[in-house]
Amino acid sequence: MPTLTELPQWTIRTSGDQATFTHVPAGRGPAAPRGWAGRGLALREEDLPGFAKALGEVMKLPTYWTARARAGRLTLEGEPAWSEPRHEPADGYVYVSGPCEPPRPEPGGSFTVHLADVRALRVRIAAYLHQRERGFAARPSG
Repeated sequence: MPTLTELPQWTIRTSGDQATFTHVPAGRGPAAPRGWAGRGLALREEDLPGFAKALGEVMKLPTYWTARARAGRLTLEGEPAWSEPRHEPADGYVYVSGPCEPPRPEPGGSFTVHLADVRALRVRIAAYLHQRERGFAARPSG
């Protein structure tokens, strides 16, 4: 049975072993997440904290744990599913390579991730946000 979770910036639909994330713009311009079939995604840097929260909400669902156990990914052994995020100052997006599928009928603000890969993506995004915060804190003010 599909599950729907709504947050201020994200709507998450889970069905089977997949989670589809749809960005809900907060009155800003048309910049939406970008996804490339099987290769990764790009999110605006200011959208990352809300996306990290959305990933955490998915990890609370029983379907997440079932999918993860079924895929045999209860540990982080082996190659990580997602690369370290890379910020591109020219366009304000943060790029991360990994197993992402943009939905066919809905271009733009949606992309799909296998539930078993959610934790690895959340770890990468959280580490990026932590480093960004430390970097800002280390800069002298003024």
